[in-house]
Amino acid sequence: MSTQITIEEEQRQPFLRTPPTATDAREEDEAASLPSNEPDTLKLTVNDSNQRLLSLDVFRGLTVALMILVDDVGGAFPSINHAPWFGVTIADFVMPFFLFVVGVSISLAFKKASSKRLATKKVIWRTIKLFLLGLFLQGGYFHGRNNLTYGVDVVNIRWLGVLQRISIGYLLASITEIWLVKNVLVDSPTAFVRRYYVQWIVATLLLSFYMCLLYGLYVPNWEFQAPSLKLSTNGSHAQIVHCGVRGSLEPPCNAVAYIDRYFLGGQHLYRHPVYRRTKECSVNSPDYGPLPPDSPKWCLAPFDPEGILSSLMAVLTCFVGLHYGHILLHYKGNMHRVFLWSMSFFPLLFSGFGLELLGIPFSKPLYTLSYMCLTAGASGLFLTVIFYIVDVKHFRKPVVLLQWMGMNAIIIYALAACDIFPAAVQGFYWRSPENNLVDGIESLLQAMLQSSKWGTLVFVLLEILFWCFVGGFLHMKGIYIKL
Repeated sequence: MSTQITIEEEQRQPFLRTPPTATDAREEDEAASLPSNEPDTLKLTVNDSNQRLLSLDVFRGLTVALMILVDDVGGAFPSINHAPWFGVTIADFVMPFFLFVVGVSISLAFKKASSKRLATKKVIWRTIKLFLLGLFLQGGYFHGRNNLTYGVDVVNIRWLGVLQRISIGYLLASITEIWLVKNVLVDSPTAFVRRYYVQWIVATLLLSFYMCLLYGLYVPNWEFQAPSLKLSTNGSHAQIVHCGVRGSLEPPCNAVAYIDRYFLGGQHLYRHPVYRRTKECSVNSPDYGPLPPDSPKWCLAPFDPEGILSSLMAVLTCFVGLHYGHILLHYKGNMHRVFLWSMSFFPLLFSGFGLELLGIPFSKPLYTLSYMCLTAGASGLFLTVIFYIVDVKHFRKPVVLLQWMGMNAIIIYALAACDIFPAAVQGFYWRSPENNLVDGIESLLQAMLQSSKWGTLVFVLLEILFWCFVGGFLHMKGIYIKL
């Protein structure tokens, strides 16, 4: 699993600044000359209008650190790895946290958008860059740690992934923020609703579309090419999975996978799905392991956890983040913000658990409604707590490492979560590829602690600390890398 990118607020400067062209200057002058559709009262303040919302950086950094932890320790501690299909673990909160913080950041980034045309152009260009970056990092070109090869057959490239999902959420949430927000001065709760109600109509339509397809779409029998598990047999062979049902949420016959197979093709889907850790598909469940003797055929089938239909549902988490950002913009009292945020995340948490009791299970691969409510509510809860600690009570020194990491989350994501940096270091070895600095340090810690699991945990914690200091170094140099 890999997760994340963040949409930076506009007061940060890009790492590489290019001189503006005459066209750019004209566009900027045009944008500046157009009347803004935002009332003058929409200035972000914590205690003053120029202060950064540090809690958002801390929350972003915490999410990056959590991502590294569950990615690199999940193999040693399967209990914190992604749930095999139904249920939630710590790892299953990472993606919603990123989508939520993207939504909050969008509300801040476009609070003063003076030209809808220029803002839309910027959003589309950033969406394209984000999608292409995800395709480059997660499409199969890089093979990760312990594999010094690279390259991908474009016939089998993975089209979707974590960054691609975030690009979809960013695009839809930004377009609604630019074009569908009413020019209403917010001076009462009713005015707040009138300003943003169209966004929630869009969110409701997305939810209805998802639920209708998830429970109403007919899933026929389907075929896939399964790799041969016998040493005497080369290549792959066809396997037929029998479905012919509607409304199934089980791995082989759900509408989410059917839509991906229909539009993308099975060869372009993720080939190591989490359901290979279910009891039906692994003797070491909830960890990966050999297939049981009576395992079903679909255990070897591909499935993309960031597929088309589930990504549309994931956009709703961005909308929840937008709502939190809107409260931040319009309500100036810090404790008033905390109260309103609390009144938002409590119903989401209760709805998540209530829907699960009513028969809609938690499932990250399907991004079910109960899962969305639970994780979006948890996102709001964490942001509220961090905001109270960092921006209200000003306890900042204990979380400064996470703040540094959050300020340069994109570069840390690319280098750490996508294993670019560890794989590059492993490329320098002594006599044998196994004798490299990364594996050597991890093996040393495992020997010192006399435990493979705990040695790996300490190694990953040191890795997180390393990236915190990398973020701190970039911050001290005034370097902030963004798309």
